[in-house]
Amino acid sequence: MKFIKSTLLLVLSLCAFASFAEQTPTITQQELITSLSIPETKTIVLDVRTPEEFAQGHIKGAINISHDQIEKKLSKIIAFKDQTVVVHCRSGRRAVSAEDALRKAGFSDLRHLVGDMNGWMAAGLPLEK
Repeated sequence: MKFIKSTLLLVLSLCAFASFAEQTPTITQQELITSLSIPETKTIVLDVRTPEEFAQGHIKGAINISHDQIEKKLSKIIAFKDQTVVVHCRSGRRAVSAEDALRKAGFSDLRHLVGDMNGWMAAGLPLEK
């Protein structure tokens, strides 16, 4: 019985996480690369990993604000609230948290990078250090 309750709790937690994550539209790696190549699109890439992770390699032009610092450092990016802001972390969990904070701050065009940094690196796409 305890196993069933634990399993049910896990399944419900995963479902809640999945529904929350679905609130932000996604953008593929290729769509992001295309968007970044067109200056008129004014796409902003927000990397919400730690500064240490960011220093190990990041998408060219990305802004780094750790997910747990978004609300404190909102002034650094508030000017972009009406532009497309593509959010990513290593695997997705921290990005979802940051997207929620950005949405509450009035950011109107958020996108979540499909695969996050793990997917970017697995595809062999370029990184800056």
